[in-house]
Amino acid sequence: CIVALIRKSIRMRISLVLFTQLVHGFIYTKKDLFKSCLGRQAKEKERPEYIPGKINDPNYVRIFDTTLRDGEQSPGATLTSNEKLEIARALAKGKVDIIEAGFPVASPDDFDAVQMIARVVGNEIADDGHVPVICGLSRANRRDIQVAWDAIKYARKPRIHTFIATSQVHMESKLRKTPDQVVEIAIDAVQFAKSLGCNDIEFSPEDAGRSDPIFLERVLQAVIDAGATTLNIPDTTGWNLPWEFGDLIQRLSKKFQDRDVIFSTHCQNDLGLATANSLSGALNGARQIECTINGIGERAGNAALEEIVCALKLKGDSHVNGLWTGVDPRFIAPASKLVAQYTGMNVQPHKAIVGANAFQHESGIHQDGMIKNKSTYEIMTPESVGLERDSNDAGIVLGKHSGRNAVATRLRALGYSDVADDTDRFLQVFERFKQVAEKKKGGLEDEDLEAIAGDEAYAANTHLWSLVSVQVTTGTGVTPTATVTMSGPDGVHRTVASTGTGPVDAVFRCIDDITAVNIQLSTYDLEAVTSGIDAMATTKVIVMPTPGTQLESTSLHASGSLSSKRFSGTGSDTDVVVSSARAYVNAVNKLINWNLRRTSASEQQADFAFPPRTNSSAPVVSPAVPAAAAA
Repeated sequence: CIVALIRKSIRMRISLVLFTQLVHGFIYTKKDLFKSCLGRQAKEKERPEYIPGKINDPNYVRIFDTTLRDGEQSPGATLTSNEKLEIARALAKGKVDIIEAGFPVASPDDFDAVQMIARVVGNEIADDGHVPVICGLSRANRRDIQVAWDAIKYARKPRIHTFIATSQVHMESKLRKTPDQVVEIAIDAVQFAKSLGCNDIEFSPEDAGRSDPIFLERVLQAVIDAGATTLNIPDTTGWNLPWEFGDLIQRLSKKFQDRDVIFSTHCQNDLGLATANSLSGALNGARQIECTINGIGERAGNAALEEIVCALKLKGDSHVNGLWTGVDPRFIAPASKLVAQYTGMNVQPHKAIVGANAFQHESGIHQDGMIKNKSTYEIMTPESVGLERDSNDAGIVLGKHSGRNAVATRLRALGYSDVADDTDRFLQVFERFKQVAEKKKGGLEDEDLEAIAGDEAYAANTHLWSLVSVQVTTGTGVTPTATVTMSGPDGVHRTVASTGTGPVDAVFRCIDDITAVNIQLSTYDLEAVTSGIDAMATTKVIVMPTPGTQLESTSLHASGSLSSKRFSGTGSDTDVVVSSARAYVNAVNKLINWNLRRTSASEQQADFAFPPRTNSSAPVVSPAVPAAAAA
């Protein structure tokens, strides 16, 4: 461009002074282009070698993802082991530094999931040599720590993350321990973890944001001496403001600046400040940030990984003292959709970076600016986070005559590249797409395709029960009646008829009768993804086993309390009744699979952590699954 300016200036015989002004003006107006080039150079920085307690590049910030642990603690966000593995692989593909795979002592199923991730993802070496650290959470007691180590020790880079509360309200009301006792427990926990052969130990003083800083320093000094390599400072209740939290991190990092230890942040979003607090912590000395995909987590959630990564990519050099991260932001959109589908937690449309409206412009003034120059209203491109905005400019309209290439191309543009590139899952989506396209006139919109992808590609990995047909009779003065046919694990078709308060209730009762489960419906949401009489409907349900029944599902919470497991399911169809049935069957499959895995793991465990529940050699079969199928 500058060469072209020079040639034009010579032809027009522009003076040297005017030419200099033109070049200066060009560089100023194209400064975003130059910044983009610098950004691409920044991406090519070599990630510093992973060393516990030390980072050779003082500006490098490690990204610690806790979607599979803290994120799964969101009500209704229960994940199957295979779903956890797929999310962990997506995180590794995105070059996340540390993956907190779960809380292994919570249940045998959680233990198996963490161990599977450690064995598989913890040993998969990327083309650039990257292998993520696999971390397991434990309370500060020897049994938890032993179980965590048994789960993660198969990874190339295993880490134990242990914690105990340090705020006055937690010590007095929850732990009922004196400060001296808390210090001794913390020391013993770290020393025991080290004695097992773990040289990467993270310690968290829970509720550090409300703890006495002097006592906090005492606890941290003790665990550093005991062998801790990462000190995580959690704002457990989202209480702190950014300047408060930044001051705390600065105080602690200066106090222990001569020790080989990394300071970390873990900020909850109760006041909507999780991302701001995390960045403030990094600005003041933290070199690890704990976060989750879509910001999911306890109560109001956690700092969102996508917000942290993009903020550092865009502003790290200029406003955060040169801080940077090795995470590839192009994995963000696919990972966001994956987590949303598997957890059943939809992303609000206005959510930063991954919301449906994040790159949409409706205002006339904004649209005019975007037409002239996209940087007028966008500080990043959708392509930079894994979306393809312009792929539909060729005028492709998806309908019953569309081929595989067109559907796959549109899926990639919508952020479902993981589905488009997986032959088996794509064929499932394509077959369902054809079925819907036959019914829907005028072609399918993006929202329709997304609903189909979510329903088919991200359904439960093991379909014990599948829906064959649904028929309902309802109306004024008529008792709602449903007839449902389902295929079981043994391949046999079963048909049941039932009445209910409405057609959907009647269908759910049929499914309960066929699968022999006793569950309660806690959430039912139905929405049309597009407009019009033939719009696709998407249904989300959350179910939980009826207390006292054989399928009652509980797991140990990190706080020490037992919590009832809830299972989500989603379904889509142009028929709202069929959509609801698909969602309900999906949730039931998750529940049964979780219980089968828990039973199987309990029988196979022979150590002190998870002793067998029975000495019988006969297989334990859920009442919801025929013995022949279990065999």
